[in-house]
Amino acid sequence: MSARGTRFRETMLGTLHLDGEDRARPLRLDLRAAADRPLRPAGSTEATLTGRVRVRGWADDPHAAGTLEISPLARRRIRYRLAFTAAGRPVALDGWKSVDPLRPLRSMTVLPFTLYGGDAAPVGSGTLRFPLTTQLLPFLASFRFPRHGERGRGPVRDPRAEDTTGALAPRWAGEPGRTEVWYTTATDPATGSGIWLHHELVSPADGAAPFAHGWVAHFPADGPVTHARFGPGPWRPGPDADGFAAGDVTVRPGRLTGAAAGFSWDLAERAEDGPLFTFPRWAWRHPLLPAAQMLPAARARYDGTLHHPGGTLELSAAPGASARIYGHGNARRWGWLHADLGGGDVLEVVAAVSTRPGLRALPPLVFLRLRHRGRTWPHRAERAAVGWAGAGRFRAELGVPVWTVTGRAGLRRIRVRITLPAERTLALDYADPDGSPAVCRNSERADAVVEYERWWGRWRPEASWTLHGTAHAEVGNR
Repeated sequence: MSARGTRFRETMLGTLHLDGEDRARPLRLDLRAAADRPLRPAGSTEATLTGRVRVRGWADDPHAAGTLEISPLARRRIRYRLAFTAAGRPVALDGWKSVDPLRPLRSMTVLPFTLYGGDAAPVGSGTLRFPLTTQLLPFLASFRFPRHGERGRGPVRDPRAEDTTGALAPRWAGEPGRTEVWYTTATDPATGSGIWLHHELVSPADGAAPFAHGWVAHFPADGPVTHARFGPGPWRPGPDADGFAAGDVTVRPGRLTGAAAGFSWDLAERAEDGPLFTFPRWAWRHPLLPAAQMLPAARARYDGTLHHPGGTLELSAAPGASARIYGHGNARRWGWLHADLGGGDVLEVVAAVSTRPGLRALPPLVFLRLRHRGRTWPHRAERAAVGWAGAGRFRAELGVPVWTVTGRAGLRRIRVRITLPAERTLALDYADPDGSPAVCRNSERADAVVEYERWWGRWRPEASWTLHGTAHAEVGNR
């Protein structure tokens, strides 16, 4: 969490009525909330939730994770969404405190909720209460607020970052000819193995019923890449349209679970940075471009397990990120890079040639975002993308196994060289909503060399990074 953020702890007690049971079970939540910004009473603040859930005789999960929406005036609610494991299966708690200005104390201490199973169907309900007599003082003492001018204890929040409440919620509104993607990549720091989880909603261009599908891939440090596909199956969003849900596979705030042909996974996700818009923010809000991509958190950490045909991978604080794509399908040619550079720095690159007439003849448009020492460069995403016109001078040379990006904006320039070794690369076929095919070559154990320079009368090095087997990269074509 950024040093400019807000943290606090909260304990709530209550009861849970499971469907089919006559008696209520005691329930206790011990939660930690972390927001990457100061609280905004007149607006909305999104925080991550982690902690422990205990239901007598049914659940005791110390790795619960989710989100907290704090909107006491803007929406008159404080909403809790929490994923955890009970009786060996994933469940999700969803509820909110409805803020009543005439009864603020009561309304802000009572939390009615609904519990959902892995199939998004309700399995129980209940009420939680904040015990003022025993928990008010610990609650107030737990708050940690931003300090004026505080620096050096973690990444500084991007001043242009914005609230991404609902960033995992589906964008698709029923139109034919659309593709929507939720994908996650991570590197296990203990073994060097990489993982790739790809979740996709496709709405065919011919108006046929939408379907969900995807795959999981394991990139071991000392063996061949393995993968499995899931779906296609009927599209059904998660509880309250929080994310992705298809069969046994779900993506919800703070949690990823699923199973597919010899693979199964259960991962908790902890955001460690603010959002990163690889494309312009307006392109994500308003789908005017053929596609747009963004990261709800530029960096995240993953804890949990991935069972694969060769064994089990135990993840602990594995660096990576989740990203979102929404558009009309795959590009004609494309390259992608996510590089956790360490020390809070991260680089995200998308270079693509559109399939649309008039655009397909152009060189790849480059969308590059470097978050270095808490600031994001270039200042505007459009600056890199107009490189083909000469204004930003950003270029991409797409190829296999090596592709490169170079560019300049303002007084800084960058050179990036990405290598996807054949033995660490997985080739998979894609299909657009109109059925046209494409092929991607992906490696979650790619190499990358990044050189970042600043003009001081001449070009002088500002920073450089070399990644061996920890870059996440892809090249695709038709």
